Amino acid sequence: MSQSPYELPPLTALASFEAAARHESFKAAAQELNVTPAAISHQVKALEAELRQVLFRRHHRGVSLTETGAYLLVALQRGFEEMAGAVDQLRSRATRPAVTIRATTAVSALWLTPRLGAFWRAHGHITVAQNVSDLDSGGEDSDLAIHYGDMARDSGDCRLLIHDCIKPLASPRFAARHAVRRVADFERLPLVHVDRAETGWTSWRDWCRALGHEGPVGGGLRVNNYVIGLQAAEDDMGAVLGWEGLTAGLERAGRLVPLLDVSVPSPLDFYIKVSPHASHQAHLLCDWLVGAGAAP
Repeated sequence: MSQSPYELPPLTALASFEAAARHESFKAAAQELNVTPAAISHQVKALEAELRQVLFRRHHRGVSLTETGAYLLVALQRGFEEMAGAVDQLRSRATRPAVTIRATTAVSALWLTPRLGAFWRAHGHITVAQNVSDLDSGGEDSDLAIHYGDMARDSGDCRLLIHDCIKPLASPRFAARHAVRRVADFERLPLVHVDRAETGWTSWRDWCRALGHEGPVGGGLRVNNYVIGLQAAEDDMGAVLGWEGLTAGLERAGRLVPLLDVSVPSPLDFYIKVSPHASHQAHLLCDWLVGAGAAP
């Protein structure tokens, strides 16, 4: 019997033995493998000759394993289970997108999605799927994850995307009706407040204090989603704080305009984190987003 590169008997003989041992029947093994019982018997006899060991006790009504046969069955099943697990993982990968990237609704809608369109035009062979979640945590299930936070306090492979500034924005109609000349004017204006304390989202009070104004700020609409807050501002419901990296497109389109020519550096940054198991394609997308390809 010829030897394989791993000094194993032929896999056909091993598979025939494993099926016959598991069923304790040559006939059942033959049905499973779609061959004849005689073929199973032939493979088992050849394996026994190769190993110089008796693997089955032959009885009038069937077969049973010898101690040697039971030992070999356990070893083979362990190996087949590992091979089956590897094949299952490969099949699973084949049905998954080539690259998965996690982002919040705001980052996805305002920054990431337009850039993915440009990336796809340059790299149409790479499939990308977004995992969108407004809980700015986790990301372990994705190849890449975009966070808003203190990158220096994170671990692993992290790359800066946007070191942002924050300024007051409103619709052109709102700006025409409400003249703003100084920070104190925001005491009397209707404002859109985005309550996202868990992500360190800068509030109107934080923003005004950064510019030296310790007084109250105006009331208005409160939302817990930045995209909804921006839409409310477009609908003339109040002024909203704009992270320039996210709202630049809205400004270019004239949908929102600055209310005051002043901005405050964002205390946190938008950065991208790369999974330790990320593929070459994921690294390519990451480099593209960080580099020149990330320009609007």
